[in-house]
Amino acid sequence: MDTNYGLMNRQMEALGEASRHYIPVLANASALIYDTLKDLNWAGFYLVKDGALLLGPFQGKMACVNIERGKGVCGTAFEKDETQLVEDVHKFPGHIACDSASNSEIVVPIHKDKEVVAVLDIDSPLFSRFNEKDKEGLESFVKVLEGLIDWD
Repeated sequence: MDTNYGLMNRQMEALGEASRHYIPVLANASALIYDTLKDLNWAGFYLVKDGALLLGPFQGKMACVNIERGKGVCGTAFEKDETQLVEDVHKFPGHIACDSASNSEIVVPIHKDKEVVAVLDIDSPLFSRFNEKDKEGLESFVKVLEGLIDWD
């Protein structure tokens, strides 16, 4: 069954009406993703702080707290400023195994004024869980977040 990203985007816009502060927006976004997408074991955000990534709001198992720029899937998405769709994380050079149950991952950069300020990170215990349709849908979801969030 395909995810209805249009509906998910509208739900996020409605959730964003309560507050534009990044913490409640990202907390509700992670809950919405975790509840809507199937076969996930982690959905959340890493925030850029002092040139690295710091754990932000999420749903799922415990997670790595700090990720260096260019390290692992998240750090690579941050450094390259491009979505990383990984069908098998065990084949990704330098993969950081925060949860050994994760087998596939997608990470989408989030921007403020054309600078990466965070990344959306989603993990699945299934291999090849994410496809191009998910990539496009999650990139559109991130655009909604970028329009909602007040980072100050």
